[in-house]
Amino acid sequence: MEVKRVFIGAGCNRVVNNVSWGASGLLSFGSQNAVAIFDPKTAQILTTLPGHKASVNCTLWLPNSKFAFKAKHMEQHFLLSGDAEGVIILWEYSLVDAKWRYVLQVPQAHKKGVTCITAIMVSQEEAVFASASSDGTVNVWEIVLPSTRGGDCKLSCSDSLFVGQKPMVALSLAELPGNSKQLVLGMGGLDSKIHLYCGERNGKFARACELKAHTDWIRSLDLSLPVYVNGETSLLLVSSSQDKGIRIWKMTLQDSSANNKKQQTSLASYIKGPVLVAGSSSYQISMEALLIGHEDWVYSVEWQPPSTECFQPQSILSASMDKTMMIWKPEKTTGIWMNVVTVGELSHCALGFYGGHWSPNADSILAHGYGGSFHLWRNVGVDFDDWKPQKVPSGHFAAVSDIAWARCGEYMMSVSHDQTTRVFAPWLNNTSSENEESWHEIARPQVHGHDINCVTVIKGKGNHRFVCGADEKVARVFESPLSFLKTLSHVTSDDPSFSADIPADVQILGANMSALGLSQKPIYVQASTPTDRSNTEGFDTLETVPEAVPVVLTEPPIEEQLAWHTLWPETHKLYGHGNELFALCCDHHGKLVASSCKAQSAPVAEIWLWQVGTWKSVGRLQSHSLTVTQMEFSHDNQYLLAVSRDRHFSVFRIDHKGTDEINYQLVAKQEAHKRIIWACSWNPFGQEFATSSRDKTVKIWAVETETSVKLLLTLPTFKSSVTSLSWLGLDSHGNRGLLAVGMENGLIELWNLNGHLSVQNASLAVKFDPFLCHVSTVQRLSWRSPQKSKDSETVQLASCGADHCVRIFRVKVT
Repeated sequence: MEVKRVFIGAGCNRVVNNVSWGASGLLSFGSQNAVAIFDPKTAQILTTLPGHKASVNCTLWLPNSKFAFKAKHMEQHFLLSGDAEGVIILWEYSLVDAKWRYVLQVPQAHKKGVTCITAIMVSQEEAVFASASSDGTVNVWEIVLPSTRGGDCKLSCSDSLFVGQKPMVALSLAELPGNSKQLVLGMGGLDSKIHLYCGERNGKFARACELKAHTDWIRSLDLSLPVYVNGETSLLLVSSSQDKGIRIWKMTLQDSSANNKKQQTSLASYIKGPVLVAGSSSYQISMEALLIGHEDWVYSVEWQPPSTECFQPQSILSASMDKTMMIWKPEKTTGIWMNVVTVGELSHCALGFYGGHWSPNADSILAHGYGGSFHLWRNVGVDFDDWKPQKVPSGHFAAVSDIAWARCGEYMMSVSHDQTTRVFAPWLNNTSSENEESWHEIARPQVHGHDINCVTVIKGKGNHRFVCGADEKVARVFESPLSFLKTLSHVTSDDPSFSADIPADVQILGANMSALGLSQKPIYVQASTPTDRSNTEGFDTLETVPEAVPVVLTEPPIEEQLAWHTLWPETHKLYGHGNELFALCCDHHGKLVASSCKAQSAPVAEIWLWQVGTWKSVGRLQSHSLTVTQMEFSHDNQYLLAVSRDRHFSVFRIDHKGTDEINYQLVAKQEAHKRIIWACSWNPFGQEFATSSRDKTVKIWAVETETSVKLLLTLPTFKSSVTSLSWLGLDSHGNRGLLAVGMENGLIELWNLNGHLSVQNASLAVKFDPFLCHVSTVQRLSWRSPQKSKDSETVQLASCGADHCVRIFRVKVT
């Protein structure tokens, strides 16, 4: 059985220094405990690297875009990643076959989280890197990279510097010009000063001097490559701070003959600033420029990567919490540094940028924002600069709690503790040679004020609808607007069965976010032009929310469109539960929805049944004493199965009497496991079902008669708590099926189940490669139904996890 990765959707951890653009052209970022790799050309996340046990704070390519000119003949590239527990891991990436390998964990881990990693490539095989941590230390390492694939890495610690109670959050390393054996290490942090240390590559580092000018925390430092101008050799350092300013410092190599003359204590030397002494050379430091233009904290500054070793372009990229990125260059005549490009200022949605990065050839710039989002601009101008936004991957930036497929399988919906509901769909890619479909986020139907725990898509005829439950006592019903239906018909244009399905009576074009409430208000097709809100005089307050402009998308949208213009209107609220909602499910005809909430007593733990359409409560099923964790209707809609924290499952018989009446009765209730039951799933072809639990077991049961349920078999004990299940029917005659099993450690397995009348035997079909899997709890698994693949041999499985990821796999069933 073959398993391939189709899609990964994930957001970026909300930390500075989290993103790195490699000389290979790929980008790395931390997504919860995983290191994710994405290709800006295809806007797809290629893989996630499992290994960290804590949230990933920073990643750094060796070589990164700054040293791309040294990487022309490298066949292996390397990546460093540091996490919130102080662990740093080195990874190897082979350019030939695009394979990843875990190389080593750096010994002597920091005692607290890693805040920053910086490195320089001394040669193709040698690098020096430094890491800073909240424990107040900065470690400097020399590393000899293997020249052959899979070779050994030589790692030696040059120095460990204790910088005091105020930790460093920004680092930069460079070789000093005119004295290549000597390195300079710049660091900045909570004491608002820039500290410069000098040392040899494998020797100790000594404090050389400090630069005082910034009035708040230093957030970013970057040392340039040597600059040779007018016979002077110098090094430039750019620093940015929470004082909203950017400063450029110049370190000029002094003539050794001039050092013999006793320096006069004159005004000139006072203005110039300190002298940095490194070995036999000394460098006069002076402040070159102060760049003012940002209106909020400046989180990152970065020199434009050089195209050749001897030339450092005079160009700086800065990213700030004021939602903008700027490119600064000196004017040709006066030499005064000016802001020449500003991007991002129109976006309401980013809530500020945490960092900005250059691509290796400097034709693209990327920012990552507060909402885990990426923003990429590419210079498409020929004779003049013209920066245009580009597609990027997107995803949730907190744990993904639930997923649901559309009733015809044309898209997948996910909900998360980041308080959003997102829709992912395959977009037929006309540009690629194989005419391949690539998945993208195409809508964000809900942007909420509470963490969302569960979602169910309404089956049956009519418009697309879903119900979702968050950390509040009401369930909310949403209906698709016209703009989404038209976008969907564009996405699935190759399949006529979808486009014919647009209901004629949809009068709602889109939805607006409510400024202070939680409901999303509809925008009607006949509505007059949007109300003019210019009287707020552009004050960006909480009360002013931009007017949504729903549009039909003809290509995958970017973050600015998703955040505001793809909302769905809320049509109903379902009141009844006494606590926060926890689980939802819909029957297969689209007539009933069942809901449950967090509970610690029997009256609160009852399951509510709602009639689709009228949205009246038509039943309250009592059985459990603690939270019902998952429910599912059998495929003939006769039974409703519920599993709970109280270690029991219940099977209810559901009868539809007339239009409004529902009869229900408890068929069986049984203590099934020794610990909380997390998940359940019905066999699509029969009356068997599976349950899974924290006791690391999966059990298969069958409804025998009207009043009894029998245990058929128990699968061998798993290595971890089993948190999700999904049963796929393969062959109704042989009652053959595949059971997908997801665990707390992030791993996924598929089991073959078969037996003529009832399931008699189970065998392991495949264990997914850990590089394909989640790195934290698998929250939900769901088979795509009906399967939309070209050949009948392959099926698709979707999963979501606590690692902020949504994943889709293609499984070849033999």
